[in-house]
Amino acid sequence: MKRQGSWSLLLALAMALAGTGCDFQKDPVAGPSPVPPGRFVSVKVEYRQPQGCQNSQGSCDARVVFFGSWMKTRSDEVLLDTRFGPNFWEAVVQNVPVNWPPNDYPHYVRVYDPHLLDTPSGGVTAARLIVGGQVITDYDQPGTPFESGLIYIDDNGVGRSPD
Repeated sequence: MKRQGSWSLLLALAMALAGTGCDFQKDPVAGPSPVPPGRFVSVKVEYRQPQGCQNSQGSCDARVVFFGSWMKTRSDEVLLDTRFGPNFWEAVVQNVPVNWPPNDYPHYVRVYDPHLLDTPSGGVTAARLIVGGQVITDYDQPGTPFESGLIYIDDNGVGRSPD
């Protein structure tokens, strides 16, 4: 004698298990949290130029140019303006990444001063530079064409020395 309903019973049991198969699957482990958006501020940069032009090539009338390590392309450089006399330069630099409290490296900052072109630094300096109200006091490779000042920037655009 043949059993007629065995295939129907097996099919019904398979469909019941397939329908509840999702209930046996564990939830996946949560992935990493999203990266928080970067924080950016505007920072005032000031530079006091030496009184005498030590440049013998005659380009002493050129403007002072500011560079920061966060600037990715040459077009990001900022030309400073004279507002308080011929030897005091300033500008407000936009979109400066906040890196204070320090959890990363400080920013490297410097200017190109045409008055210093014929010096050993080739016109590059971080001396006499004020970033976010903080006088630069820590230098990397001073007196060379690679001279830079080290600075942290907080959420208010205020500079902080690495000390």
